[in-house]
Order: sequence, then C-alpha cells, then structure tokens
Amino acid sequence: MAQTNPFSLCVYCGARDGRNPKYLRSARALGHAIGENGWRLIYGAGEVGIMGAVANAATSAGAAAIGVIPAHLVATEAPSRRIGERIITETMHERKKIMLMNADAVAVLPGGAGSLDEFFEVLTWAQLGLHEKPVYLVDIEGYWQPLLALIGHVIAEGFADPSLGDLLTAVPDVDELVSELRQSVRETHGG
Repeated sequence: MAQTNPFSLCVYCGARDGRNPKYLRSARALGHAIGENGWRLIYGAGEVGIMGAVANAATSAGAAAIGVIPAHLVATEAPSRRIGERIITETMHERKKIMLMNADAVAVLPGGAGSLDEFFEVLTWAQLGLHEKPVYLVDIEGYWQPLLALIGHVIAEGFADPSLGDLLTAVPDVDELVSELRQSVRETHGG
C-alpha cells in the first residue's frame, strides 16, 4: 500500500519577532501543534523571526518540514540548513509557487511586506480559480484587522466581488486555527 503524504500546512509569517511577545509564542504553539498532529510544515526556510520559531518548534515536535527559499536570501535568513528539507529557488515567485503546490492549506501569522505579498498572491490565485486550498489569517491580538478592513473596503468600492471575502478565514488565535485545520484534515485526508 502506497504511503500518502501527511497533511501539509504552508505558513507565511515574519522573518522578525515583532514587538508583541504573543506573536513569537503563537508561532511556537503553531509549530508544536503541527508536530503533535503529525502534519508537515511548508515554510520560507528562514531560521529567523517567527518563521524560525515555527520551524524549530515543529521539527522539535517531530514534524517533517520543507523550507523553500530563493538563493538571494540564504545567507541572511537560513545560513545553517538545519531545519528540515530545503529547496532553493531562483526567484520569489518560484518560491511561492512551490510552497503552495506542496501545501493542503495556508496559514498567515503576523508578518511584514513579504507575508502580505505571499497572502495576496495565494488569495489572487484562489480568486482566479487556480487553487481551492483554505487560507487562514491568524489574527493574533487583532494584528490583521486593518488588512481585513482593507479587503472589506475593496469589496465595498466595487473592485472585488463579495465572494473574495469567502476565500479566506480569519481566526483569532492558534487554538482556533488548529481546530479548523483538524476539520480540514478530516475532510481532505479522511482522518
């Protein structure tokens, strides 16, 4: 009997810790939950910021991890190659494509411009019908409220169909995300 791949979660998040200590704690909690549930982490291969915290916690809890990083970021974000399997790409676009292709769902923790870029690309791809994978914004301490308001504004001003809002799910914390993901695993992987 062929072994199927475990449920794989793509996590987009910051390469910095952020100011609120809850971001780092939440990243560690998510990583631990990934390992505890037998899932696989797909991430940006960085060893820094909350990205590194998710990866360290996930692999410490027994999760397999695939890190995808463009060559120009290796020296600054992932010099030691110590966290999981690594795929090095030529471009950021190729990185995002490989990350999504290997994932069953996407979770976006707090982050900066790179995380926003990744989020909007997967949201746009979903809007265009290029994938149907669930996309979660983990709204720790209300971090994503301005972004959710912006998306509402874009819809209200007629630049997107109201169905755009249905392509993402905002959850208040990692516990709620894990609950949602467990339901998704039951639906997609039968267990």
